[in-house]
Formats: sequence, C-alpha cells, structure tokens
Amino acid sequence: MPRRSEGASHGDGTARAASAARDVVELLEVLWSQGADTAVTAPLSPSQLRVLYVLERAEVVNLRTLAGELGSTAPSVSRMCDRLHAVGYIERAHNPADRRELELRLSRHGSTYLARVRARREEALARAVSRMSVRDRAALARGLEALRSAARETRDGAGLGSAASEPA
Repeated sequence: MPRRSEGASHGDGTARAASAARDVVELLEVLWSQGADTAVTAPLSPSQLRVLYVLERAEVVNLRTLAGELGSTAPSVSRMCDRLHAVGYIERAHNPADRRELELRLSRHGSTYLARVRARREEALARAVSRMSVRDRAALARGLEALRSAARETRDGAGLGSAASEPA
C-alpha cells in the first residue's frame, strides 16, 4: 500500500509529484543497495560516493568546504577522505598558499570508478525506461530535467546542503 505524503497538500499536484518522485528515489535506493551487478557501488558507502560527486564537480576543494557541502563535521569528513585516499579514489596535497590546508581532488581512479557506477546505473535504468512508451519516455525526460533544475535552484537558493542526488 503506497504511503501518503505527510508534507504539503497543494491542489496543484505538487504533493502528488513529490510523493511519486520520493517513491522512485526509494525504489532506486533499494535497487542500488541490493547489490545487483548493474547498480552496486561497493566498496563505497553512499556517503563516500557523495564525496566523489562533490570533488568531481568542484575539482579542488579544502576539507572545511567539503564538510560544508556534505553537511557534516570536518573530523568525520577527514576520516572518510582518509579511507578514500587509501583506496586511491582521491588525491590530497598541501595548498601552496597555505601549507596547513589540504586540497582534495578526485583521482583518475576515482573518476574511472564514478564512470563505471554511472554506466551500470544507466544500463539498469535504460532497461526499465525501454518498457515505457515513446511518449512516456519523452515526458519522463522533460520532467526529470525540470526536477533537476528546480532541485539545483532550491539547493543553491536555500542553502540546503550538497548535491547528493546529483550524480551526473
């Protein structure tokens, strides 16, 4: 039985659309976490994957900025980055202007990892989308593009943290 949205009750379909989007996100989380060959992100946790997304988008970032993007504390982000550095997914270097500050960037190995995760996820999604009519696929693409744009505006304008749902 589908859950009802406990949030807004807009008469314009906002609550219905938000509920449907939430259901899809939850379905995808289950798919990704089930370890299906097409979606598995092992050996990384979702939080570690978010770090890679932020570093990819920012190119170079310091620990304090990364912690702010993730909505987390510097010590916990530092430990996460230690693990990501140990497996070769990120690079660390001292800032030439301030040797006390570390600069973090995605490594080539990290970029390759993200590309593989995205390709597997896209394959899994393409199988599902291929079962839709051409018209529904076009509507889905338009709707998702609009949702992505609105989510970015909300995040950027309201300071709602990082782009955790922004893998692409």
